[in-house]
Order: sequence, then structure tokens, then C-alpha cells
Amino acid sequence: MSDLTLAVDIGGTKFAAGLVEPDGQVVAAERVATPQGADAETLWGTLTALLDRLDVPAALAGVGIGCGGPMTWPEGEVSPLNMGGWRGFPLRARLAARFPGVPVRIHNDAICLAVAEHWRGAGRGSAAMLGMVVSTGVGGGLILGGRLIDGGTGNAGHIGHVVVDPEGPPCGCGGNGCLEAIARGPGLAAWALAQGWSPGDAVTEGDLYRDAPGALYREEGTATARRLAADAAAGDPIALAAMARAGRALGIAIASAVNLCDLDLVTVGGGLSQAGDLLFRPLEEALREHTRMGFAGRVRVVPAALGQDAGLVGAAALVIAGGNYWSPGL
Repeated sequence: MSDLTLAVDIGGTKFAAGLVEPDGQVVAAERVATPQGADAETLWGTLTALLDRLDVPAALAGVGIGCGGPMTWPEGEVSPLNMGGWRGFPLRARLAARFPGVPVRIHNDAICLAVAEHWRGAGRGSAAMLGMVVSTGVGGGLILGGRLIDGGTGNAGHIGHVVVDPEGPPCGCGGNGCLEAIARGPGLAAWALAQGWSPGDAVTEGDLYRDAPGALYREEGTATARRLAADAAAGDPIALAAMARAGRALGIAIASAVNLCDLDLVTVGGGLSQAGDLLFRPLEEALREHTRMGFAGRVRVVPAALGQDAGLVGAAALVIAGGNYWSPGL
């Protein structure tokens, strides 16, 4: 049996697959744009063609998969919000049939990113951390006692739906005032437009944007979170207010998680996190306002450290480091 693990990272803008060594090093990887508007079998065919390009060895240690949710877990029937062609699609079962005789494990893609940061990134050595992704959506994964916490349905750590403003904007989940409704990139740009923001010329190559973390995708139009961050850096007052609004919402949500779970570290990745101090300064201010208990004041919030391969590294960890990141018996 090979010591290589096949890692698969499924997102709304790209499919990625890679071969990962036991130390977390990605030794080969292939990527392809996600077919837009495709049906179930077209999406599956895109993935299998990608695996064929990767030249996967006959013997593997296992297969780890990160995929956008929702999904039934751990069965792995997936219904990604941004891939209408897959509704209840048996992704784990299909891959298990293609690679029989080895463990095939699947989790939410944001959870895999959190796992990657804990295993090989900015969270190494932390016993209690939250790994976050702030991009077109807001998600996360929770590590307590050095182990991934799954929750009853595999959704623990879903900080994007912590309510930060009960009177706030509607969220795609059906609620109001969720962190995701305020801090996700497209929502943030929409808020700025409603306040009178006129996208400037600070970003001349504004159609390329680095998503969570490291996946390049194309943003249509000019009113994007990337352009908003660039305008904020150039001093545009509405853009600055928008970034402050997002940072404050993040700080409030993180404070709630810290007070509940006694965290020592939070890592923040994804496209919006690349705004740097424009986001992290108001985040820190709000966080410190709401972490007044002594134990909570010790938390650190840092940018995610891993880049383009983070999703693959986290997916592989479900197999390679399953003692910490996979529940026994699943």
C-alpha cells in the first residue's frame, strides 16, 4: 500500500485534487474550474477527469474530501449551495466505489481548512482554536482538546450563523443578522453600494480575486469585495466604514466563541482576510470590548498561514491524522 493520500477539494469555483505525503506535503496537484450550471453527472465527470490527469497510484493510504455544504455527514451525500446540479449527490460513495479497500472520509470544506491550519499551519500546537474562512461565505471549524469537534451533525464551528445583530440584514439561512450576512464579501460590497459607494480605479485587475485560501476565481463587475478593500486602503470613507463594519461583526462573533469555548487562538483565512489591518484592527477592537473575563483575554487572532493547498492538506488530514480529526468508527 502506498503512503500517499488522495485529497479532493470541491468548491463552487474550482475542483482540486492532490496527492499528499504523511507529513502533509502536497507532492502533486491538479485544478479545474467548476462547471457552472452543470448537472450531476457533468460535475462528476469533471471530477473523474481531474483525477485521471493526476495519475493516482493504484494503492493509496486513503481518500480525504472537503466539500461545500450542506451535506449528510459522515455519509457524504452533498448538496452544495453553489452547485445546483448536486442535490443529495452520493459523493463519498462514488469515490469509495472508485477507490475500494481504503478509508474514504469527507467533511465540510471550511472545516477542512480549519483542520489544515491546526495540523500544519498557524494553529500548530494549539489545544483550543477556531479556524475561520471569510470570503463569499463565512465558515469555520472548532478544535478543542487538540481534536476536531464535529457536533451532532458535523456542523460544529459554523460561526457564520452566530447572530451579531438581531436587527441586521437577512441571511441566506433564513435568519437575520448572522455574521455571514454582514461580513461575507458580496454582502459587504452590496452594503457599501447602498451607502453610496462608487467603485474607484484602485484595482485595475479587479476580476481576479484570491478565495479561501488561494483559489483564484473571477469576480464579475467592479463592485467587488476586492475593489472595496482597495478603495478602503486608498482612503474612501464608505469603503473604510464597510471594512470596519465587517471587522466589528467578526470581533463580536469571535468573542462569543471565545467566551463559550475558552479558545486560545483563532485563525482567519479567505479572500476578505487579505484586507489586513483594514479588517483586523476593528476586529481586535470589538473582540477586546467583549472578552473582559480573564481567561478570554488571552485569545490571539491571526491570519491563516497556509496558501493554495490548504483545502487539500485539511482533507488529507482526515485520513493521515484521523486520530485527531476523524471520529472513531465513522
